[in-house]
Amino acid sequence: MTEPFQIFIKPVGPACNLRCSYCYYLQNESAGPALMSDEVLEKYVIEHINSVDDELVMFSWHGGEPLLAGINFYRRVVELQKKHNTTGKNIINGVQTNGTLIDDEWAAFFASENFIAGISIDGPREFHDSNRVHPNAGGSHGEAEKGLRILQNNGVPVEILCVVSSYNSHAPLEIYKYFKSLGARFITFLPLVIKDLTKISKVTDSSVRAADFGKFLSVVFDNWLENDIGKINVQIFDEAFSTVLKPEHSLCIFKKVCGRVSVIEKNGDFFSCDHFTGVDYLIGNIGKNSLTELLESDKQKEFGKKKFTTLPKYCLDCEFLEYCNGECPKNRFIESPSGEPGLNYLCEGYKIFFSHCQPFVESLRLASKP
Repeated sequence: MTEPFQIFIKPVGPACNLRCSYCYYLQNESAGPALMSDEVLEKYVIEHINSVDDELVMFSWHGGEPLLAGINFYRRVVELQKKHNTTGKNIINGVQTNGTLIDDEWAAFFASENFIAGISIDGPREFHDSNRVHPNAGGSHGEAEKGLRILQNNGVPVEILCVVSSYNSHAPLEIYKYFKSLGARFITFLPLVIKDLTKISKVTDSSVRAADFGKFLSVVFDNWLENDIGKINVQIFDEAFSTVLKPEHSLCIFKKVCGRVSVIEKNGDFFSCDHFTGVDYLIGNIGKNSLTELLESDKQKEFGKKKFTTLPKYCLDCEFLEYCNGECPKNRFIESPSGEPGLNYLCEGYKIFFSHCQPFVESLRLASKP
């Protein structure tokens, strides 16, 4: 396997101790085991290690809330990785969590076994608790922030994942400065887009408005450029710079072709993408197929190619095509000004942001020339 890939592993499926209002994964709950079996887990660990040509092997544990699998599950993960890592590759485990279950035992384990963590925090309490709540509707902000600090105190690398919605998009500086106060070094802003074609806006009321997302990013960018360049990594800024500094984008939504970030469910089912997990996107099962067979299957490759081949002409003619390549297909449900279908809902916002940061990107381009 020479082309890089990433797999989101769902050891407990969509099971979660929170009921975030915007969660798109709870609807995927299905019959079957509550936890990925040892048989499926070991087969996957073997396949993943053997399918990576590089010295670095990255495992990505997702949910739902992946910590519901329990700490002994991840001890078993590490045990199997060490058992089957016969060529001495560097294995790193990443876990994306809501942070509410983190305690000193989890943090010490993560630190000792080379884990990195992504914690979902949508800003200060008033913004976070508007969406990220327990089943009894109680907010989770205090627990998430406490989990973050426990990880930091144990030396676990942490990335903050912030969903930008209509509830917090008006407060870019407040949110960014809050993350700085938490000692954030890695930040990812995720636009909330939930399709509702019955509305004029085509999205739910909680979804971020496209222009607001572009303005949000632009305001944060200016503050970051003035105060934090070289100190804080903001993922979308890195992606904008990659048009100059890297051979291609790292983030799947901005790549020309997708299909290399897939999902393996707790029963071993392999799906095309975290946002495309219906029956039409079921490629196979890790218990019956090799990981190479699944990733390189005609069906999966065709899924990836459609990201570019279905772009409207409006996108192909756009000066910012290399920046976003039409972004994620899940958000392509509006029409272009000329009436072409398949335009990304966030197009206006990305144009605002990319045009805003373009002068700096072009300065990087000039500086990188011999």
